[in-house]
Amino acid sequence: MNEAFLQFIWKHRLFTAGNLKTEDGEVVEVVHPGQPNTDAGPDFFNTRVKIGETTWAGNVEIHQKASDWYLHQHEKDAAYDNVVLHVVRENNVEVKTSAGEEVPSLVLQYPSYLEENYQKLLKSDRWIACADRFHEIDPMALQIWFHGLMVERLQQKTRAIVDQLTLNKNDWNETFYQFLARNFGLKTNALPFELLARALPVQTLAKHKNDLFQLEALLFGTAGLLNEQLLGDDYFLALRKEYGFLYKKYRLKPIEAHLWKFLRLRPVNFPTVRLAQFAALVHHSSALFSNLVEKDNLHDIRELFRVQASGYWDTHYRFNKESGNRPKLLGDTAFQNILINTVVPFLFVYGEYHNRQYLKDRALQFLEKLPAESNSIISNWKELGVSVRSAFDSQALIQLKNSYCTPKRCLQCHLGVKLVNHAFEQK
Repeated sequence: MNEAFLQFIWKHRLFTAGNLKTEDGEVVEVVHPGQPNTDAGPDFFNTRVKIGETTWAGNVEIHQKASDWYLHQHEKDAAYDNVVLHVVRENNVEVKTSAGEEVPSLVLQYPSYLEENYQKLLKSDRWIACADRFHEIDPMALQIWFHGLMVERLQQKTRAIVDQLTLNKNDWNETFYQFLARNFGLKTNALPFELLARALPVQTLAKHKNDLFQLEALLFGTAGLLNEQLLGDDYFLALRKEYGFLYKKYRLKPIEAHLWKFLRLRPVNFPTVRLAQFAALVHHSSALFSNLVEKDNLHDIRELFRVQASGYWDTHYRFNKESGNRPKLLGDTAFQNILINTVVPFLFVYGEYHNRQYLKDRALQFLEKLPAESNSIISNWKELGVSVRSAFDSQALIQLKNSYCTPKRCLQCHLGVKLVNHAFEQK
C-alpha cells in the first residue's frame, strides 16, 4: 500500500484511535492531524499530538517503512528537524534528525476494509474506478462538489493565461487575442492558430480593422495559405497580391501551411472558414476585451460574436473550390465554445488579478446559463445517472474525469473518500 493511502488514513483520522502508542510504549493522542503539505518538506505541518504527558506542536512525516527516512535522506535535512512523530506502516529502524535527536515512531493501525475498498478502486478497469459503486453516491454530494471542481478547472486555465500575460508584459488585449485565436482553431487547429496569432500581432491587425479584405490578406497570408498554389480564382489572387505588399511592410514571417488540418473536419470547421470568421470578428469589433469585461449578460456578449465570413465564403469552404451557397455565420455552438474556453477564464483571471470578485462570480454565472456540452465524457456521466444541467456542470464533470478519475486520484476525490470510508461511516 502506497504512502498516499497512509496519508489519507492520517488526514481523515481513520486510524484505530483507541490504542495508539509509540514504539516506546507511550500513549499517543492526535489532537489535530495537521495540514497536508504539497510542497517540499514533511507530509503534514501544524500538527498537534500528545505523547505521554506532553503535547507537541510540529510536523508529521509518513512512510511505508521507517527506513525510508534514510532512503530519502531526511537525516541530512534540517527541514525535518521539527518532525514530532514519524508515522509508519512498518517500524524497521530507529530514525534521527540532522541534530541527532530520535524521532518517536507510531505504527499506523486501521480497519482492513479501508484498504480493501481502495484496492478495488485501483484494480478497476471500468470507465471510472467507482462505476460499479457509483449508485452509492448521494447525488447531492456530487452537486456540492461541482463548485470546487469548477473553480479548480478555471484556476488551471488561468495559470496558462497568467504565464502568457507575463510574456506579453501585461498586455491584456494581445493575450486575449492569442487565446481567442487558439480557441477558433478548435482542438484540431489550435496550435497553428496560436502560432499565427504570435506571428501576427493584434496591433498590426488593428491598423487595418476597417478593411476586411486586408484583414483576410494578413491572416491567410501569415497562415501560409496563400502560397499553396500559383494559380487560383480572382479573390485568391487578389488576396495574395495584397499580402505581398503587407508582408514586406510589416516584415511578416508566415507559418508553414502544412500545419493546418482539414482531414476529418466538417467543412464548416475548416481552418479557412474559421480564419475568415476570425477576420470578420476583428473587422466588426472594437476594444473587444474591454467590451467583454463591461458586459453583464450573455445576450450582449453574443451580439459581439455575431459575425459572418465575407461574401466569398458564402460559396466556398476552401480557396478555389466553389460549393453550394451557404453563409458562414459563427454559430451558437462555436460561440458557446469560445465563451466556455476563452471568455469565462479571462473574466475569472481578470477579476482575480484586479480583485474584482463580481467578475469571477459573473464568469461562473455565465456557465450556469449555458447549455451543457455534448461529448463522450458527458455521455458517460449521464449513463451513470448524473444530471448535467448546464455548462457549469459539464465543465465540473470534465475536470472530475480528467484530473481525478483518469489518474485514479480516488483518495483526493470527495466521492472516492466516501467510497473508501463507506463501511466506517455505517458503524
